[in-house]
Amino acid sequence: MVNLGLVSKIIGQLLCLEGFLMSWCVVMSFCYEEDDSISFLISMILTFCGGLIFLYRGRDASNNMSRRDSYLVVTATWISFSIFGMLPYMIGGYITNLTDAYFETMSGFTTTGASILDDVERMPHGILFWRSLSQWIGGLGIVFFTIAILPSMAGGSIRVFAAEATGPIRTKMHPKLSTNAKWIWTIYLGLTVACVLSYWATGLNWFDSVNFAMTTTATGGFSTHNDNAALFITPAVEYVSALFQFLAGINFTLLYMSLFKLRWRNLFKSSEFKLYLGIVVIATIWIMSMLIARVGYGYEHALRSSLFQVVSFMTTTGMFSDNVAVWPHITWIIIGFLMFIGASAGSTSGGFKCVRALMVFEVMRNEFRRILHPNAVLPVKVSGHPIPQSKITTLMAFLAIYMVICVLCAGIMILSGIDSVNAMGISLGLISNVGPALDLNIGASMSWSILPDHIKWICSFLMLVGRLEILSVLVLFTRSYWKDN
Repeated sequence: MVNLGLVSKIIGQLLCLEGFLMSWCVVMSFCYEEDDSISFLISMILTFCGGLIFLYRGRDASNNMSRRDSYLVVTATWISFSIFGMLPYMIGGYITNLTDAYFETMSGFTTTGASILDDVERMPHGILFWRSLSQWIGGLGIVFFTIAILPSMAGGSIRVFAAEATGPIRTKMHPKLSTNAKWIWTIYLGLTVACVLSYWATGLNWFDSVNFAMTTTATGGFSTHNDNAALFITPAVEYVSALFQFLAGINFTLLYMSLFKLRWRNLFKSSEFKLYLGIVVIATIWIMSMLIARVGYGYEHALRSSLFQVVSFMTTTGMFSDNVAVWPHITWIIIGFLMFIGASAGSTSGGFKCVRALMVFEVMRNEFRRILHPNAVLPVKVSGHPIPQSKITTLMAFLAIYMVICVLCAGIMILSGIDSVNAMGISLGLISNVGPALDLNIGASMSWSILPDHIKWICSFLMLVGRLEILSVLVLFTRSYWKDN
């Protein structure tokens, strides 16, 4: 049976943490002397009150968490954070529609970057900072963030981590989960600080540098300007952005071992990293050559534009530094492929993940070998380590469900009057946690606010299941989950 008391207690603790995060935005509002300080104060009080109510309901709950409890905790936490996280938008009157406010908040926490705001530049600094902060917290996971700073809050449970972590394989640097979380968040914080300083050095002001750094390292894509290209005042900004997006797309455990432990060979022992790097290099050269031959770009401009867009879409950041709509259509297919594959597991990016692509390739290659050698024992290996058959089965189920959800949601959108290209682009983009759609109209040059409300709720669902890797959410809708045994 699900321990609802424990679930309530943990959600209450996490909501109190969210209220504390809102206080940072209150400070930002006071610094800029803007009128959003009242909306954040009220939102902070309501969030603390909500947290205390949940804490009171779970005051007598035991701390024994089952696997079943962990899936409900993670899904309920992300939904609760989005519900309370939309309060500053609605109380301040910056977004008056409930659906739009929830969509914007869910897009932030899941680092999708799809926005219904037509004019972000009219928003006060506190609201802009809240949008960026929500993406930064969601980058490595809300519950994982909590385990890092307050191990006792979420019980330090490995089950909670497994329910929220991305990718089929979990790697640890330390036997104790809370210590592991602290190291990973230290890397994440260090990467963000380095990104802030790099942006500032290239000419951005401090506010843009901080906000843009948070959304870059979270591979989220929210911006403080209506046009992302307005931030790229010099080519150096584009190169810095591409670099930190690329680094954020590497498995953070591998990043720790390579950068902080100075074990550089570990990078090139990783099959996933080699595939990630190889796809980036090949796609960049391919698109660069077409931009030179068909669009007339100079060599440096073609390299910079192609590199930025390849890294941006493969890490599911979804930023634009160029008018991609005028590029050859074949580049859209390449971008769509990158958007589907995504970067590394254990990073802040979304998508299918390179490690899963490796596993699928190994399974396919083994099947061809098995035709010639029916009795051969052919294990699936990643970076030289064999993968258990149970994970292969889970992988195939994940891939099948991934595609079925995309097709079903696209079908509903088509029935609602959205053209087929946009419908497939929206479904694939949101379940991969990438903001822009494939035909580059919605998300790139048009607002998501034009979508009907019921489609926005479907989009919010796609963002959630994409961030929590589908199975962790869908298991709650199965009959067996709620059985007593």
